[in-house]
Amino acid sequence: MNTVKLFTAALFATVLFTSCSSDDDTPEIVNEEEVITTLTVTLTPSGTGDVITLQTQDLDGDGPDDPVITVSGNLISGEVYQGSIELLNETVDPAEDITEEVEDESDEHQFFYTVASTLDVSTEYTSFDDDGNPLGTTFTLTAGAASTGNLTFTLIHEPTKPNDGLTDAGGETDAEATFSVTVE
Repeated sequence: MNTVKLFTAALFATVLFTSCSSDDDTPEIVNEEEVITTLTVTLTPSGTGDVITLQTQDLDGDGPDDPVITVSGNLISGEVYQGSIELLNETVDPAEDITEEVEDESDEHQFFYTVASTLDVSTEYTSFDDDGNPLGTTFTLTAGAASTGNLTFTLIHEPTKPNDGLTDAGGETDAEATFSVTVE
């Protein structure tokens, strides 16, 4: 009787291990999500005004410390700014420039700019993926009348392209930063 039980257990284990083998399956390559600690928006005026820098830096990621958010100055009414966005992973030394990866994978990324209704600015994309869809690492920003409000930059990974904006883009948020901006 013990021999039958032992034989049955051995047979069951052999079938279990054999059926779970996945030698014929090709492993799926996983593209790990980028670590982004710092998002810097640089706004260079077409005229004679000062360069404005908007930055959020969160060196401990999901840790207990809040991100440090800075805005270096106010926008000038009527000025057109050339904007660029830089993404860094500062958990490594030297810091890794994630912007390059986003641009290399332009068909899998898109920045969206959300302007509060109280802020009189408009934006326009100047960088695109290979299919002509917006990428958004560079853009123009036109400052309208004196106003104050929030300006949010959202990087979406694997958005639906083309799209009508953030509301129907789908995908996942890789980074998002909101800045309180003043036009004077």
